[in-house]
Amino acid sequence: MQVFERILGIILPVFIIIAVGYGYARLRGEAVKSDMTAVNRVSMDVLCPLLVFTALASKDFDLVHNGTLILAGILISLGSGLLAWPVARLLGYDVRSFLPPMMYNNCGNMGLPLAVLAFGTEGLPSAVALFMASTLIYFSVGIRIIESGRNQHTSFVKLLASPMMIAMIIGMVFAIFRITLPDPLMQALKMLGDACIPIMLFALGVRMLDVNFKSWHIGLMGAVVCPLVGLMVAWLLDGVLSLTPMQRGQMYLFAALPPAVLCFMVAEQYKQEPDKVASIVLLGNLAALAFVPAGLWMGLRS
Repeated sequence: MQVFERILGIILPVFIIIAVGYGYARLRGEAVKSDMTAVNRVSMDVLCPLLVFTALASKDFDLVHNGTLILAGILISLGSGLLAWPVARLLGYDVRSFLPPMMYNNCGNMGLPLAVLAFGTEGLPSAVALFMASTLIYFSVGIRIIESGRNQHTSFVKLLASPMMIAMIIGMVFAIFRITLPDPLMQALKMLGDACIPIMLFALGVRMLDVNFKSWHIGLMGAVVCPLVGLMVAWLLDGVLSLTPMQRGQMYLFAALPPAVLCFMVAEQYKQEPDKVASIVLLGNLAALAFVPAGLWMGLRS
């Protein structure tokens, strides 16, 4: 019951912010969508990359110690996409809309605080490792999937030059060589990075104006498939990888998380059925009330 209350305490603010965004959009009407275009661009180009950088450049993050866990995160992200692909084909979904949210879960704004609540502050570095692994796969393989079938494709060099990848590369350099920034500067960058979380949720609420009844089917399937395939891959890896008890728990918690809000932001940027992706994200975060406790149970059992 205590774990459920902790999870509820994290998920409820998520839906409150989404509701505020939806209410604001209802009051303002269609004009608010054009207003959010510039806000979304700032989030993708500045705020979200800073969230990634500050997580990796944190003094508590040890890249070498979490190497095996990073491998687990990569395999769970790739494996989830592989297992979700036949589901999308069977149900007639556009794989460019369905697969990326299955591969990139809410390991940032939900996963990091959940890890602290479940494992204490010493569990944060492991959560950051999984966050890095998932982000790496999404902004390489995931973006490739979204761009498939389009006339224009982002070159590998240009992909590496994207704000998110630059932030990850610099953050990894900071982590490897133990480079530190002055505390006031690091705190300022962290505050900017943290700002992307409520802005993404608010933008999702605005987008909910476009969600119609047809979108709820793909939303419901995505909400179930994302944690199920993640937990299946984690269960397979559990017998192969050598992890500490805490890392094992972190792996299962990571696998059970719902699709990330950032998936909606990217879908909006690429005009890749953002209304359907919004439905997947919204229902997925609601379904986390059931799947996250299941993931914790699997990870913490003897």
